[in-house]
Amino acid sequence: MSDALTKIQQQIQWNRLIAVVEEQAQIMIRTAFSTTVREAGDLSAGVFDLQGRMLAQAVTGTPGHVNSMMESVGHFLAKFPAETMRPGDHYITNDPWLGTGHLHDLTVVTPAFQRGRIVGLFANTAHVIDVGGLGMGPEGRSVFEEGLYIPIVKCFDQGRPNETLFDFVRVGTRTPVELEGDIYSLCACNDAGAKRLVEMLDEFGMDSLDPLASYIFDSSLKATLEEIAKLPQGTYGAQITSDGYEAPVTLKAAMTVKADEIVVDYAGTSGLSGRGINVPASYCRAYSCFGIKVVVAPEIPNNWASLAPFRMEIPEGCILNAPRPYPVSVRHVVGQLLPDLMMGCLHQAVPDRVTAEGSSALWNPPLRGGAQVSGAAAELPDFEIITFNSGGTGARPTKDGMDGTAFPSGVRTMPVEATENVAPVIFWQNQIREGSAGAGRTRGGFGKVMEIGTKGEAEFAVNAIFDRVANAPKGRDGGGDGAAGWVGHTDGTIIRTKGFQIVPKGKRLLLNLPGGGGMGDPKQRDRALVQRDVADGLISPAQAKALYGA
Repeated sequence: MSDALTKIQQQIQWNRLIAVVEEQAQIMIRTAFSTTVREAGDLSAGVFDLQGRMLAQAVTGTPGHVNSMMESVGHFLAKFPAETMRPGDHYITNDPWLGTGHLHDLTVVTPAFQRGRIVGLFANTAHVIDVGGLGMGPEGRSVFEEGLYIPIVKCFDQGRPNETLFDFVRVGTRTPVELEGDIYSLCACNDAGAKRLVEMLDEFGMDSLDPLASYIFDSSLKATLEEIAKLPQGTYGAQITSDGYEAPVTLKAAMTVKADEIVVDYAGTSGLSGRGINVPASYCRAYSCFGIKVVVAPEIPNNWASLAPFRMEIPEGCILNAPRPYPVSVRHVVGQLLPDLMMGCLHQAVPDRVTAEGSSALWNPPLRGGAQVSGAAAELPDFEIITFNSGGTGARPTKDGMDGTAFPSGVRTMPVEATENVAPVIFWQNQIREGSAGAGRTRGGFGKVMEIGTKGEAEFAVNAIFDRVANAPKGRDGGGDGAAGWVGHTDGTIIRTKGFQIVPKGKRLLLNLPGGGGMGDPKQRDRALVQRDVADGLISPAQAKALYGA
């Protein structure tokens, strides 16, 4: 076969592989029990070679899951080498340091066999609603308080379920049906991926993924290095302040762009917290790499080779390099600020390719009610639910930021109807927050206003995990800051932005989600766009005049 035909066939095989992993992810969504997976898409899926290197990921999924899962498969192979695996085996963990950063994420790895010989590995992760312990929140003082801890073990052995594991799972959670069902879902979608992969190999007359892997890795690495070479070399620094828990947290980075790699040094970043906002190093690398890649090489597929030139130096004792057994339950609150930090560095090198700061960390309040909150006086059945929501993203160089949209996470906003269908909660408001977008030549995205209560206005609890309240998203190039967040009751009572708190009977939770920062001089904004925002009720005429002179 000629070189030209070989390249065409390899490209077809690559496209087919993407279809395989996307079907893997979609099956997980269709079969999942937890609303976090089937409604929000808080998951990842990918295919790996026998060395544990990720060849391809599903388009569906979050960067934190995908890029940290990319590291986790190697940990599975260290305990269960590929040659010991058998058809029907499935392996599982939620170890934050071997998986994707906290106990609420399950990672499952499954071998694929062609005519009795192992040819590849499929892996996925999913965020589940509950794994026991204190629940998803920052209150734990060690990982042992944060829930059921599953080491890397077999959950299925040649098709037979590990009943001992499932016994522990069922009694270790407030939502046993959902958790057990999600494990079956994760295994089922990996099985589907393995089946489609073998069909693909047979169709193309392949007995190994190695030639395709070499093509993918060589092409991706070469293309990434070409993009890095276009950047002005040098060291660029930036910092961001997170609200933190006990005290504000400083995230500081020095990014050095070299001819063939980008190195980020986190020296100067705040130390470890005594609460669950700490970030395992793999999760830090995951969102740091993503923040660099979307600016430097966004069109190049995300895989082991395309991420290899991005290297992180994370000091020991830093909040971004939490050792076991530090609490890490809500590591996303800090970790999801890292892409904004990376763009703060890259703004000095390629200012026309970055966004302003956005709300960044998800506003996903875990809600709990019933006897576990109110005791014998409970007016509601026990429930545990998480709802995923987002503020505005930062302004883009040529476009406005997006309203109420998750970035960098990429999860979908959960429909309020889906949450109301599975728990006795009522969303009285879920709308755009007027005036919350940072002004600029291109404005930031608007945040949201959410008002949440329960049926009968009964008492319930929220495990607050919010940020960007004391430290609003900043604009760039003269753009205004986005509106800071606000957390309290509808009567104006302010509550803590982090930690387990009761919403008393007759009151409701009120969330004002942050808006994204603006970019460029607001006076340069197209007047027609300003008037459109006024007509749509997004800003008042007085705000338009004050911010834009229009």
